[in-house]
Amino acid sequence: MTLNELKDRIERKEARLAVIGLGYVGLPLACLFAEAGYDVLGVEQNQERLEKIAAGQMPFAGVEPGLPELLAKVISAKRLRPTDHYAELADRQVIFICVETPVDEQHAPHYLALRQALQSLGAVLQTGALVIVESTLAPGTMQGLVAPLLEEASRKALNRDFYLGYCPERVMPGRLLSNLRQLSRVVGGMNAETAETMAALYRQIVQAELDLTDCLTAELVKTIENTYRDVQIAFANEVALICSAVGGNVWRVRELVNKSPGRQMLLPGAGVGGHCLPKDPWLLAHSVRTLNLPLRLIPAARQVNDSMPVHVFELLKKALSRRGRQVEGSRVLILGYAYLEETDDARNSPSAALVALLRQSGAEVLIHDPFIAAYQGSVMEKVAGCEALVLMVKHRAYQALDLAALVGVMRQPILVDGRGAFQPEVVESAGFDYWGVGVPPPP
Repeated sequence: MTLNELKDRIERKEARLAVIGLGYVGLPLACLFAEAGYDVLGVEQNQERLEKIAAGQMPFAGVEPGLPELLAKVISAKRLRPTDHYAELADRQVIFICVETPVDEQHAPHYLALRQALQSLGAVLQTGALVIVESTLAPGTMQGLVAPLLEEASRKALNRDFYLGYCPERVMPGRLLSNLRQLSRVVGGMNAETAETMAALYRQIVQAELDLTDCLTAELVKTIENTYRDVQIAFANEVALICSAVGGNVWRVRELVNKSPGRQMLLPGAGVGGHCLPKDPWLLAHSVRTLNLPLRLIPAARQVNDSMPVHVFELLKKALSRRGRQVEGSRVLILGYAYLEETDDARNSPSAALVALLRQSGAEVLIHDPFIAAYQGSVMEKVAGCEALVLMVKHRAYQALDLAALVGVMRQPILVDGRGAFQPEVVESAGFDYWGVGVPPPP
């Protein structure tokens, strides 16, 4: 099948699609294409997730407007069919790859899932098929790893027997469908004709601009846009440390700074988590590892953001010391374990880093998160007898807490606010000692 023939099938919605990896990226993508009228096959190796999707149930918790209803709809209509068998990809003309691409302890890409997907797909790849990678990659990976591995596994030639493109995702938990529909996309092809064919497909679900380019440019754009955000958050976090040290309030300072034209200081906080920001700067840096190009800003920003859970730990130590207590032997409740509010996504959670520090120091740690099954329950019951309460995630449920009631059941009234979720005077009027990121310590 030629690209022109495939493009024609796409526009008539006769092309059969597949999505490898039905997580936060792949599942909404598969649902939207199924809703648009395509026959979609979803490949997922996690059996618990697979069973839930097959039953039309969300495989992860959190607030995802419209996705639970859409999933149930396309499963019921048999427009989306989940499977764990790669052999079923043999009749698919377009295959999306949406697997995780983490980094290892040395900050190098760990492409095990990607390699496995490519090898399994290559064994059954149909001649004339289009493969689109959406997973975030270090610049140069499409040319240096994906293309040769797929050629080897399929025994087919790129741009003759199959076609390859890169269109990195731009989604965030809590806004999956709206991000897919409304955010522009960078559509990178191994050649211009491939990019044009990809754009014909993405126009079926994306209401925003599609920017056609090559794969390397698309790889650079994806890693740079997330690195930019990571660096900007690091700046906000360092400013928060300065404000606290000199007796200022970072939240008021930020508000006034952002009134100046062209300034948009981001929010400081207790750390950066998720699958993207702690990883993508290292993917960008990895692309120049052999080129003798010294990088200073990107690694420094990563160090600042990774240090914020340690800063929260130090705030807690000071708060306990002010009350004549030590971390060792103290009972501490952590509010929030996900990396982001209103989701159950705990990948690279700053809370996990804080919990590890506390337990290493001999604290008894309790955890609450309304979206993670293992940590659900009553905040009031968990906080009873605690010396301190540490807010790490700005879930809406926490902002509705009865603070005075919490003080009444705690052993020591200490609240450490890692996200600027509370007004200090409100917390103090309820009877708490308030310690927060970017604000002066209590008098």
